[in-house]
Amino acid sequence: MELRKRVKLSKIEHHLGLSPDAPAKGRCRSGMVWGARRSNATQECPKGDVSLNGKSCAQSCSGVLSQWPWRRCVSMAAGLLLAGLLAVSQAWCVNAIHENLLWFSQLTEVEREISFRTECGLYYSYFKQMLQAPSIQEGLSDLIHDNLTESKRTINLLQRMNIYQEVFLSVLYRLLPIQAYLEPVYFYIYTVFSLQAVYVMALYLTAWLLSGSWLAGTLTGIWYILNRVDTTRVEFTISLRENWSLPFLALQVCTITCYLRPQLGALQQKVMVWLMYVTTFCFCLTWQFNQFILLVQALIIYTMDCVDFLTTTQVTTLYLVQVSGLLSVWLLQFCNSMILGSLVLSFIVAVLFIRHCQPALKTGSLLVRLGKLLLHSAMVLLLTFTINYLAKKALQLRSDEHIFKFIKSKFALGPTRDFDASLYLCEEAFGVLPLDTLERLAGTLLLYPYILTLLLLSGLLAVAALKNLSRPKGVGEGIAVAVRPDVAYNLLHTLFYGLLAFSTMRMKYIWTGHMCALAAYGVCGTELWTLLLNTLRCNSKLLLRLVRYAVPLAMIVCLYHKFWPKIMEELSELREFHDPDTVELMTWISTKTPKWAVFAGSMQLLAGIKLCTGRALTNHPHYEDKELRERTKQVYQVYARQSPEEVHGILKAMGADYVVLENSICYERRHRRGCRLRDLLDLANGHIMDGPGENEPDLVPASHPRFCEAIKTDTEPAYSALFTRTFQNKTFHVYRVKKKRKKGAKSSSEPSATQ
Repeated sequence: MELRKRVKLSKIEHHLGLSPDAPAKGRCRSGMVWGARRSNATQECPKGDVSLNGKSCAQSCSGVLSQWPWRRCVSMAAGLLLAGLLAVSQAWCVNAIHENLLWFSQLTEVEREISFRTECGLYYSYFKQMLQAPSIQEGLSDLIHDNLTESKRTINLLQRMNIYQEVFLSVLYRLLPIQAYLEPVYFYIYTVFSLQAVYVMALYLTAWLLSGSWLAGTLTGIWYILNRVDTTRVEFTISLRENWSLPFLALQVCTITCYLRPQLGALQQKVMVWLMYVTTFCFCLTWQFNQFILLVQALIIYTMDCVDFLTTTQVTTLYLVQVSGLLSVWLLQFCNSMILGSLVLSFIVAVLFIRHCQPALKTGSLLVRLGKLLLHSAMVLLLTFTINYLAKKALQLRSDEHIFKFIKSKFALGPTRDFDASLYLCEEAFGVLPLDTLERLAGTLLLYPYILTLLLLSGLLAVAALKNLSRPKGVGEGIAVAVRPDVAYNLLHTLFYGLLAFSTMRMKYIWTGHMCALAAYGVCGTELWTLLLNTLRCNSKLLLRLVRYAVPLAMIVCLYHKFWPKIMEELSELREFHDPDTVELMTWISTKTPKWAVFAGSMQLLAGIKLCTGRALTNHPHYEDKELRERTKQVYQVYARQSPEEVHGILKAMGADYVVLENSICYERRHRRGCRLRDLLDLANGHIMDGPGENEPDLVPASHPRFCEAIKTDTEPAYSALFTRTFQNKTFHVYRVKKKRKKGAKSSSEPSATQ
């Protein structure tokens, strides 16, 4: 057998448009037109209008009529075939890398389950739980009335968490006749990897729609695969909600792009509206952060409306699609109050109301309109926060306050010692985007065309916005630059989500995928090449066609020679899962502890305990609940300087029978001083931090030693009277929480009361 490198798993954690040769019959393909009508950005080519290449629009569209139908069909078939090949290549690639990293096919069941780290294990446990249930109905009932995920609490998991995808897959696996051929875990991971194929397909079609060339889609798919480190992390975080939702977000952007295309028929518009609703619904159903992503999208729509790039009907339709998607999820999640109290719903209601109350908003001169827009925006923001405040008060909603505390702390607008905010701020994923990301993107030839496209389109968009704002209402003629609304939407999409990615690194996966599509549009589209060639005074139809095809083909050839050997080397690199301490712990829990036992410990480890052993937990990584966050902070006092009596009281109040202490947390060195978990607890408790370094003057020395260190000495009778060590290896120490011998505490210390 081939020798494989053994590595710790923890080390791993680090529309269709027509072809350019066959534009739509009777339609001008230019994205920016001199003399375009002001009333609608999607009109047919008016007689006498002049395109950017200096020829009349009629002349630039005359070649369309001469195209043969068979050429269009062949071009369409070739484009779709390439889209499918690239999509399948991405899915196969991430599956191969996942197998090579872990040697997944040779792992035991417990090792496979341990590989679902942190919250991934929690989500996968519900898929496993549904399969182990005697029937689908009983499985759903157990999820709706769950008393294992949080001890001494019965919660509705379908309301609290976005796990409908696990429910759907478990039901599908039960119904399909594949149990004898495919293990459940493979059915699960293959589905997630297949969504990567959907993601690539959506980006491919978006680039094709924008540029009119499937060559742009090909370049998009290649860039996405080559920049896999920055476009996805699915191969080692399979169950994360973003891996389920981002493909649907990309599909939604694709359908919006198609909806905003010129000359879309009435039936096609209706189809696109329904597709937008379905993709928005699927996106919202699969990720708890949907409201914040849709808020950014709503701001994009608002910006386009303010500068007249969208019609009133388009704006209202896009807003209503968002509202419909959110409310549908609200119903499926048993009236989850977080959705009704979301900022995006408050914002959309405020925008539509203020818009209705200001019918004369888009009248007057440039300065008058700018003043009205400023006043309009101020009124929208004021009404948004008023509605949101009242909604949260009425619903008594505090589940998402940790996110706003994180945002305020990140920009130094809130307290710096808040435990919940600090947990996020100290993680690299929630910091600013590191510069080495841009270096990697530049190495694949993606960054440079992206920046050039961004700058040129931003300039054209600014000019078009000023022209629109300075034109009196009702004037339909005049010299102006009209930017296609689908191009404008995608430009603002990459700008807004780019800013989000730079502020919070974890959000870069929303930006980098779309970045590939926009850069490919710049390389393969006619508009930007026409503008550049006109500037150089060397524009001609032959040269334009030559440049449009030669440059992307040259880039593809260059990328092939540069990266093909590296890809082959990466796919041939074999490693192996190696985490014997965790395997030993899970085996011991499964065989040596009662099935009704309740475990306390870190959020990440408890998710694995829930998956591998089915034991009840005191807390878990899904942080979207106020009471759960308080529980987690209390359980984490085992890593703070607290007395054994204080810790014992906390654990027994939550019904814990065992507590698991991790050396990697107690003696943590991964984070800098001030960001270690024990430091966050010391700061929250007002205690001086460990080690050399400055402390704030109001911090005081703790009156007790650190609990996770002191309990291991076995010299203090106070610890042995309350805790008994039942398991130990190099990484973990498990202690049984004894019952107090006092009569008053007897009734509250029975673990069976949680079941």
